[in-house]
Amino acid sequence: MTGARSRARRAARIRPAAGVRRTGAGPAVCAVLCLGILLAQAGPAGAAPGAPVSGAPVPGTPAAAGTARPGQPSSGGAEPGSLPVIGQSRSAGRADGCVKPSDKDTDRMPWAQAFLRPETAWQLGRGAGVTVAVVGSGVDPASGVLGGRLVPGPREYGEGASTRDCVGHGTFLAGLIAAGRRDGVGFAGIAPEARVLAVAVTDDAGNTTAALLAKGIRDAADGGARVIALALPVAAGDEDLAGAVRYAGGKGALVVAPAGPDQGSGSGSGSAPAPAEVLTVSDLAPNGAPNGGGTDSGGSGGVGSGTSGTSGGSGAPGGGAGRIDLVAPGGAMMSVGPGGKGYFTGSGPSFAAAVVAGTAALVLGYRPDLGPAGLKDRLTSTAYHPGTALPDPRVGYGTVDPAAAVGAPAPAAVPPSPRPAPTVAALRPPSPDTAGHQAVVTAGAVLAGVALVTGTALVCAAGRRRAWRPGRWQA
Repeated sequence: MTGARSRARRAARIRPAAGVRRTGAGPAVCAVLCLGILLAQAGPAGAAPGAPVSGAPVPGTPAAAGTARPGQPSSGGAEPGSLPVIGQSRSAGRADGCVKPSDKDTDRMPWAQAFLRPETAWQLGRGAGVTVAVVGSGVDPASGVLGGRLVPGPREYGEGASTRDCVGHGTFLAGLIAAGRRDGVGFAGIAPEARVLAVAVTDDAGNTTAALLAKGIRDAADGGARVIALALPVAAGDEDLAGAVRYAGGKGALVVAPAGPDQGSGSGSGSAPAPAEVLTVSDLAPNGAPNGGGTDSGGSGGVGSGTSGTSGGSGAPGGGAGRIDLVAPGGAMMSVGPGGKGYFTGSGPSFAAAVVAGTAALVLGYRPDLGPAGLKDRLTSTAYHPGTALPDPRVGYGTVDPAAAVGAPAPAAVPPSPRPAPTVAALRPPSPDTAGHQAVVTAGAVLAGVALVTGTALVCAAGRRRAWRPGRWQA
């Protein structure tokens, strides 16, 4: 009898009072509370989900030109447009005599650095232990940006050391590749701890020959360079040049060359694509558009194409144009020059090639076991690819990406497309994490959480109704 009364009292506590309906408000309230918690944790739509874990940087795409960044200098010094100009040669209306030192100073960050953001790769390395040869007019140490990392190599033409640079072009390229970081100064090289091997192969006007350039490539390889940055474009058809490129590859060096001549350089005729082992680079303007630094259909070409100089004008490639593997910033560039600490400006594919050579040094600093072919493949496969068939005639495999080239997992090789691609109007990659993308991710996470919480609450309510007793089985 006592047991029956106890069971009756428990049943009365479980049953609702007369006239009261179960509305399921409890599960709904739980769902709403959990939704609020999820939204509070997610933050506003578009907010980053959190800081990345320590270690390798998150691979990204080159930032849009002009993007403001913490610590970016915003004022002070000369505007880039007011800087004196340096080119591949001194023949474009310049008076006789060597380039005079610049008295222009600036603490502004060049647009190319804001575009590429190489500092995102610097936590993995800055090119220390890697030697990059600059084969051109020489490298003057007077600016001091290379510190003790400048190694004088041979001079194959004229008198004096390879640290004498009458044209200023080689010094400019060396700064783009490896200028060290200085407090309060925005400018720095892509690989600010790499060594630079200076190899001089031009006369005092910037002219050279295929034979001299081939000697310079061999000198660079013998000097221990892992990356050889050529100041001038090369073309297939000269066996001495092709042999020098193969020799460098056998020594473990990748040759990087401009796909065409810089604006306002000398004249020449004849053209052919560079040897396949050479990584050829064309230039981007400050607005991210490709300048098309390949040679034109009129036959403007590089060293080895039957000319002792380079041709004028950076134009869209046409019939008989030089091959383009990558593009990089090359228009309105800023770097150092000979004779002092002042800055210069210049535009053309040779400056873009220096940027890619610096990126190659960054990669080798972190991945020293890569050979020339593997290094070339990594630079092209991690580039920001255009939305066209590859390689695109204007931009090749896309825009070089220092952060991805250094830190990204090894990507699959990008096979050439079997059909021609339409030309590309611009290469301004979007921000890697847009607000719209983050909003979609946040909303999806919230909906999934709500479904899980609501289902759990309904199960709990059903269990309470049965006093957590299993349901009866009815045959």
